[in-house]
Amino acid sequence: MHAMAKKSKKQGGSGDSTIALNKKARHDYFIEERYEAGIALEGWEVKSLREGRVQLKESYVVIKDAEAFLLGAHISPLATASTHIHPNPTRTRKLLMHRRELNKLIGLVERKGFTLVPTAMYWKRGRAKLEIGLAKGKKQHDKRTTEKERDWKRDKQRILKHG
Repeated sequence: MHAMAKKSKKQGGSGDSTIALNKKARHDYFIEERYEAGIALEGWEVKSLREGRVQLKESYVVIKDAEAFLLGAHISPLATASTHIHPNPTRTRKLLMHRRELNKLIGLVERKGFTLVPTAMYWKRGRAKLEIGLAKGKKQHDKRTTEKERDWKRDKQRILKHG
């Protein structure tokens, strides 16, 4: 009985689960390291995230005045959102990180030419978290290599499966 109760709680959104993935990031960048950041959200945004209504595809992270911000992430407001708030689906959202981590990222971005890309959004102990990838851009030929490797892996699985 107890295990079942736990399972249903997870689907309620208070457990740990993925909200959205940014598959494009893995295609366009080499992800060197991953960092976790909290996100400063408005009430309606949290409700939308619980429904999984977020798109990270066009989003990116910028550092301005020693703070990190998520830009271009699209959170669709629910139709039931209150009438007196005017939701802005793509507003700039502040990311919450430890100063030490932020300083490290600032150095890597400014001096080493890394880019910060959102790779995933997920729930952790009832709070929305953003996984940020420390990334280097892929050149066109790198993307082709990645695609070839992926195709070969798929073909290899097929061959092994059917012998």
